[in-house]
Amino acid sequence: KRSPDRCAVVGFALDPVLIGLGAVPGALLRLRIVNRMEPMVSRKHWGTFVVNVSASFGLGLVMALQGTCGSASGIALLLGTGFFGSLSTFSTFAVELLNELRSRRFFGAAFLAISSLVMGLIAAAVGYNIGSNG
Repeated sequence: KRSPDRCAVVGFALDPVLIGLGAVPGALLRLRIVNRMEPMVSRKHWGTFVVNVSASFGLGLVMALQGTCGSASGIALLLGTGFFGSLSTFSTFAVELLNELRSRRFFGAAFLAISSLVMGLIAAAVGYNIGSNG
């Protein structure tokens, strides 16, 4: 169901600009959320968990909407790649998981890994379903 009149097609030269415009606020929001949550939770990784699950929801929503507009839509670059891509952070998740393992908190590490994967998938699916049916 591609509707060219509803979808902005962006040329390759503008792609990095759109990604950058989305990435800056996404990264800043991640920093604020993680730093604000740090005093409220026992481990910093729960702030990373929150931003990763939230970004999974948002990316699922954008991907569903992209199905209507096609892969060249500016909104997918601005929000999907830029904003939600910089809001989420797999590398920080991996390092925080490694820290749990190095501290011999094996149950905590397993819980973090499984809950991140399961909740991320659920959030992405919910976002995608909302975007597909909206």
